[in-house]
Amino acid sequence: MSEKEFDVVVIGGGPAGYVCSLKAAQLGMRVACIEKRASLGGTCLNEGCIPSKALLHSSYAYYSAKKHFDVLGVECSDVRLNLKKMMGNKSRIVMELSQGIEFLFKKNKVTRFTGTGRISVKGDMEKKSVIIDKTETVHAKYIVIATGSEAAELPFVKCDEKNILSSRGALQLDSVPESMIIVGGGAIGLEMASIWSRLGTEVTLIEYADRVAAASDGEVSVYLLKSLIKQGIKFHLSSKITEVKKEKFISATFEKDAKRESISAEKILVAIGRKPHSADIGIELDKNPSGFIKVDKNFQTSIPGIYAIGDVIPGVMLAHKAEEEGVAVAEILAGRTGHVGWIPSVIYTHPEVASVGKTEEELKAIGIKYKASKFPFAANSRAKTTNDTEGFVKMLVDEHDTILGVHIIGPSASSLIAEAVLAMEYGASAEDIARTCHSHPDLNEAMKEAALGAFFKPLHS
Repeated sequence: MSEKEFDVVVIGGGPAGYVCSLKAAQLGMRVACIEKRASLGGTCLNEGCIPSKALLHSSYAYYSAKKHFDVLGVECSDVRLNLKKMMGNKSRIVMELSQGIEFLFKKNKVTRFTGTGRISVKGDMEKKSVIIDKTETVHAKYIVIATGSEAAELPFVKCDEKNILSSRGALQLDSVPESMIIVGGGAIGLEMASIWSRLGTEVTLIEYADRVAAASDGEVSVYLLKSLIKQGIKFHLSSKITEVKKEKFISATFEKDAKRESISAEKILVAIGRKPHSADIGIELDKNPSGFIKVDKNFQTSIPGIYAIGDVIPGVMLAHKAEEEGVAVAEILAGRTGHVGWIPSVIYTHPEVASVGKTEEELKAIGIKYKASKFPFAANSRAKTTNDTEGFVKMLVDEHDTILGVHIIGPSASSLIAEAVLAMEYGASAEDIARTCHSHPDLNEAMKEAALGAFFKPLHS
């Protein structure tokens, strides 16, 4: 092969693309990855998952020092916020992780190209080309599209990232706004609301659905709303935003119960979801009405030899789902069997929310008989020792005790859900978890107790 010829060319260096590149290289293929950003990691690392989690951690530490440390016997008389330093810590983390991916590319001999890649397929279908910034061309037997997604905007207002923000702008503010309107009560909106509310911003959230975290189990959603209200965040549910005006302050008009209301704030954050970045890739592919590229069970597009993974194809838009698809495609291209199993979802508020499998509402809708078991963190000894007892573990099982879904709201939910994902991946029963020894005192005992309740009775409630 020449320096411009590869087995696989991956377009996009986010979680889907860089993981696919690494796995394909580990499986013996010659791989190139094209990324338009100067830094690898995509939206997740540069302006999404990673910086938001850094700010969520820092803002909660600040909030806890002001609100909760005293009861622990830690008296802080002069807790001050240094936003510049907080943002600097976030940026350092992002830079180090991006450099880590660069190191992994070199270690695994993945060739990196910086620029925008556009696909060209002419004549010989066995040799496809990708043109980089109209100046350089590389060739490959297989092409993997991993171009990700971008923030969706309201049709009547554009984000300027100064006063009308997407999540990108909300993670780069250089001062704490006095007030902020957030449009959207999904994971992004709720996490941004948590960050800025903790730092002193008066946050009002407008959500079109009748509950926040609408994809979550209904009982979890209700609990989360109550907790966030106690933290000082205001909500307008079942509300459709109809107008945004930029004057001295930002004003937002919304319809609720057939009435029109208006509120104003220093900033407004639009967090209504994301849309696939599937335009201008150089070729016409079969797409659905929302712009997602259609693929078959092996992630192949309508053109043989061209694959797509991550946010650019239908399915939940989660970084870990994208990574799993990246691994699966690399294995398929290497002649192996790729597999993507159960995908957990997490909202990193406090309390955290994590889930996998079916919700109660979904089971009722499809008529599956089930049993629900719930164990509160208030009865968990480790939660008691940390004064963090909000929430519960909820387990749903069928008549044969097979786990259908697990939903957690509470401390470390994002980590605890992994046990449930593994159990469901291997078709475990609640009794399997209940008869497995869990460390004590630990939060994971709440999972065991929920499992005990599903097949017999919990011990500690």
